[in-house]
Formats: sequence, C-alpha cells, structure tokens
Amino acid sequence: MRNILEKSEWEWIEAAIEAAKKATCGRSKCGSVIVRDGNIIGEGYNSPPGDRESRRRCETEKSSYDPKVTDRTCCVHAEQRAIMDALRRNPDKVAGSRLYFIRLDGKDVPKRSGDPYCTICSKMALDAGIGEFVLWNDSGMVAYPTDEYDEVSCRYRSGRKHS
Repeated sequence: MRNILEKSEWEWIEAAIEAAKKATCGRSKCGSVIVRDGNIIGEGYNSPPGDRESRRRCETEKSSYDPKVTDRTCCVHAEQRAIMDALRRNPDKVAGSRLYFIRLDGKDVPKRSGDPYCTICSKMALDAGIGEFVLWNDSGMVAYPTDEYDEVSCRYRSGRKHS
C-alpha cells in the first residue's frame, strides 16, 4: 500500500466522484473509474442490475445487513460495474490498470471508505487483471496492489484486523 500524493492522480478521484453521483442505491453512493495510460477505460456506480430502480429494497435490507456474512445489497457494486464496463469497451487495456473508488455521504461529499472489505470486488478485480485498487481510508488516499487488497479484504471477512 502506498499513499497517493501526485496531483495528477486526483483527477481520477474527481471522475469517480462524478460516477458516484449517478448511484441510485438507497444504502450507499459509490463510484469507480478504471484508468490505463492516462485514460478512463471503465466507469461504474452502485445501482441495481440494469439500473432498475429498487431504492426501497436496499433501504429495507439495512437493518439485517452484515458485510462480514454476505453482500445482501440489491445493487451491482461500483467496482463491479466499472470492471464490466472496461471489459466490454477496452478488454485489451484492463490488465495492469488502476481502479479508483470513492464513497459519498448523503450530500455528495466524499467520505472515507475504511479498510478493504469486499471480497466480491477484490476477487473480480484480481481475476480481471486490475493492477492496483485506490481508495480513501484512515491512512489517506492509498493504492493497494490488487493481490494485497484481496488479502486485506479476506482478513476483514474472517474477523482479523488489517496489519
């Protein structure tokens, strides 16, 4: 993991923020962009499959949701949608790319995501060949090699803390 400090990389965070503003999930607004060679090759936001409206369903599942057990959201995650978009539009550029992820609060202001925890997204990114996964947590804006991101996510799922 390394801190992202280069000014040029913040434009991708801004693009992820714009993607997150499109999210229709009733639980969480997230956005992702995948970048390779200075270009966005995939974009995603969390919303129901096919962008079906099901905000009510996500809201009713909040009380029983435990991310350590399973993903019970009705939505496709922003990371998943960005990976599928990149594979559809730019399949030859996915390997070695970088995925930028951001979460927004109810007023569209970026907020910390915490440590990696979603093994659904980490496995998909790893299998697609994404090189790094960038997110904002308590350490700042950080880039994880995707294999490290997956390991940290797996440790979270099993209840072991990030080291």
